[in-house]
Amino acid sequence: MLDLLKTIHSPEDVKNLSIEQLDHLAKDIRTFLIQSLSQTGGHLASNLGVVELTIALHYVFQSPEDKFIWDVGHQSYVHKLLTGRRAGFKHLRQLDGMSGFPKRKESVHDVFETGHSSTSISAALGMAKARDLKGAQNEVVAIIGDGALTGGMAFEALNNAGRSNSNLIVILNDNEMSISKNVGGIGKYLNKLRSSKDYLRAKEDVEDVLHKIPVVGEHMVSTIKKAKEGVKSFVIENTLFEQLGFTYLGPVNGHDMLDLIQILQNAKEMKGPILIHIKTKKGKGYTIAEQKPSQFHGVGPFCISTGEGKAKAGTTNFSTAFGECVLRAADSDEKVVAITAAMPEGTGLLPFAKAYPKRFFDVGIAEEHAITFAAGLASEGYKPVAAIYSSFLQRAYDQVLHDVCLQNLPVIIGVDRAGLVGEDGPTHHGLYDIAFLSSMPNMTVLSPKMPEEIEGALEYAFAKNGPVAIRYPRGTTCISTEFLNDYKNIGFKTLNSGNNMAILATGRMVETALKVGTFLKEKGYEIAIIEAPCVWPINVEDIKALMKQYHYLFTLEDGIIQGGFGEKIFSQIALLEGKIKGKCFGHESGIVPHGKVEQLFEKEHLDAISIAKELLTILEKESR
Repeated sequence: MLDLLKTIHSPEDVKNLSIEQLDHLAKDIRTFLIQSLSQTGGHLASNLGVVELTIALHYVFQSPEDKFIWDVGHQSYVHKLLTGRRAGFKHLRQLDGMSGFPKRKESVHDVFETGHSSTSISAALGMAKARDLKGAQNEVVAIIGDGALTGGMAFEALNNAGRSNSNLIVILNDNEMSISKNVGGIGKYLNKLRSSKDYLRAKEDVEDVLHKIPVVGEHMVSTIKKAKEGVKSFVIENTLFEQLGFTYLGPVNGHDMLDLIQILQNAKEMKGPILIHIKTKKGKGYTIAEQKPSQFHGVGPFCISTGEGKAKAGTTNFSTAFGECVLRAADSDEKVVAITAAMPEGTGLLPFAKAYPKRFFDVGIAEEHAITFAAGLASEGYKPVAAIYSSFLQRAYDQVLHDVCLQNLPVIIGVDRAGLVGEDGPTHHGLYDIAFLSSMPNMTVLSPKMPEEIEGALEYAFAKNGPVAIRYPRGTTCISTEFLNDYKNIGFKTLNSGNNMAILATGRMVETALKVGTFLKEKGYEIAIIEAPCVWPINVEDIKALMKQYHYLFTLEDGIIQGGFGEKIFSQIALLEGKIKGKCFGHESGIVPHGKVEQLFEKEHLDAISIAKELLTILEKESR
């Protein structure tokens, strides 16, 4: 078992195999992925679905001269296996180990780094134009899923590419799933293409006629079956893609190696922009993942025989608490509506969707639309709550500013996965939201430190009648409920008193600050631990109180320092001509690698021990 996979060290090894051996290689790869990811975790279902496609790509094209751009990028594991990185799977997504996404520094075969959806066609067209300007002849291939195709950026790129006349191949990997089930017109349109009765009837009629032609008829039928795209393109000549300027080929069975190779070879010989529509099954080859593709999109270590995760179930996390609290708010107010961008499960809104389907809106992978859609609802008297991951909210910067904040509309944004998220790495860490949201007019940014505070934060947000962002991390925190804040007052709160030194922390970093305080107390030093439930706006009177009481102030946040919470605090102190000394603790750079969150905090010197040691040095110097 896996003998054939062990012989693959580069794409050249793939080219030397027969079709039968390629099918055997596909089985080896699936077995390897299931075994390996059951130990490390990772993106399983999406990779199981693209095994044959990835093999066919490397069989037909010449990487890295020919460029493959994987939209989102979490489905690039098979590509990594075929480009000599099998050993790296032992440390997949671990600190200093192999990334779960394409990474240029890892391999020359990773030509563009992706992590957010709907970007591949734009990048591919840029590479194709660069090739044309150079006078080169290489191929450029973008692989995009039907879920990512719901993102508006993909259509901007299709529109531009279709009129470019540049040689470009776009492969639409249609598995009828993004992380959650696809929604909207694009999904319906693709379903129409997949199951067109006109196509099926015409195909049967054409084959019946050809069968009757003496001598050559059977050969012609065989030839057409091997090039199904010819029939499909002839019958559905006015597809959306054709109207945009693409030659449409497909749909093709994405698990039929021979069909895939033939259609890719045909596309390689054609000129201009080509779109190949392939149909795959997410989780292919692992029955449990096929049945529960959303559950196996991203997994931790699991038991292969049952599919059950090996991690112990923890207490209620922030996302679950947020979903539960929004649902309770909807129970008592019919104006409350909920919005997600293809993440009903990840953001905890699935119970809301089931309870109030008419008041729940999954807009697909379209964060920009989600925010302006929410603004439209708010302008008509509704109370929209949009739950979006912090790193994905970056895509809707303009909509939050222009459509929500400038009009002072009561849109509540649940900023999920704020701060470090762990194994998905720099494209998914939510380190910028404090900096960009707190610079916007009329915006209030709340940062609860424990899941139990979500309800109070939401109640405050509903009463505010203006834009409010509630930022919270992935997972949970372990803070005593004696420090619970009900959000009836969002001013600074002293959790532990101290002498002339204070730590002012927000969100999950309050837990770290309390640990620092305990460490220093054991060394004989009492320092104040103060919480900022509201990151922005900052109450000037709270700042004045700090200036009167403390000589040293240290701010602590899980976000970038530049433009962040700490800088805004010290900016206010400077405006008030304060003489307080101190430092901002946060992320020096927004580029933080992948790994376990605890390891990343240590690497960033933002763990309790690292901070405590730095403060201890100052305290000991002061006491001399």
